[in-house]
Amino acid sequence: MSQPGERTTDPAGPLDRGDPVHSATEAFVGHRDLLFTVAYEMLGSATDAEDVLQETWLRWVGVDPGTVREQRAYLVRIVTRLALDRLRALGRRRESYVGPWLPEPLLTAPDVAEDVELAESVSMAMLLVLETLGPTERAVFVLREVFELEYDEIAEAVGKNPAAVRQIAHRARAHVAARRPRGTASPAQTRAALQAFQRAVETGDLRSLLDILAPDVVAMSDGGGIRHALLHPVVGADKVARLLAVGWWQRGARRSVEPVQVNGGPGLLVRVDGEIDGVLAVRLENGYVTGFYNVRNPEKLSRVERETVVSR
Repeated sequence: MSQPGERTTDPAGPLDRGDPVHSATEAFVGHRDLLFTVAYEMLGSATDAEDVLQETWLRWVGVDPGTVREQRAYLVRIVTRLALDRLRALGRRRESYVGPWLPEPLLTAPDVAEDVELAESVSMAMLLVLETLGPTERAVFVLREVFELEYDEIAEAVGKNPAAVRQIAHRARAHVAARRPRGTASPAQTRAALQAFQRAVETGDLRSLLDILAPDVVAMSDGGGIRHALLHPVVGADKVARLLAVGWWQRGARRSVEPVQVNGGPGLLVRVDGEIDGVLAVRLENGYVTGFYNVRNPEKLSRVERETVVSR
């Protein structure tokens, strides 16, 4: 998305700081990272989130600033409504998706992990849980639990009354609580487990893989019908270890595995013959790998060359 506000001059000369377009641009850019994060958590797609931001900008510059009491809330409301429309359309598109659908991975800055709630909210595991909610439930959960908006603000954003939003939030919390990943790991445990997992993956050492995988580990991959990927999740340490140890890599290809932070958590960037082949987001709990999500669809790998800022 081209950044709004790049215009610095107009036909009449330098842009006046009192110009409404300049003021609108400042407000939008000031909240842009937050707005992107809201849209991304609702959609699971950075590409679609950027499209929603572009639409939000176009609507925002047409608003009379004198009618806006609180810019952040107003912008969040626009983003939420547009994301809801897009989410409903995406649901139909994903029904025909080839193989399992995984969220579009983001390369995130190390400091994201320091905000535990934000890191969890953008993690692959949580985004997959959010996929099991209906569009309105997902919007209410994200706005309330992640961004801590008041019920009346959320009601305006989703077109419900506050009492209904409270009920939706209660149902969504219960739904997510029953499915969200459990267990935590310290930064030191995370580093040690990821290093061990990386060594095991690079060497294909079955014994080492079994040592680091949780008994009920789940492996998923997304090729989008373009790249080879698993057609169904693989569950269990023995099956997942064998998958990683045998035949997962292209034979005869030069491969490299680089530790990165993906969606606020540990991950591996995989290159084959120097080209990005995929991103592995790794879920670690209590020192063991409980899940990994391998995104190989090239249409979803455009954001792993650079860091993406997420914010609350």
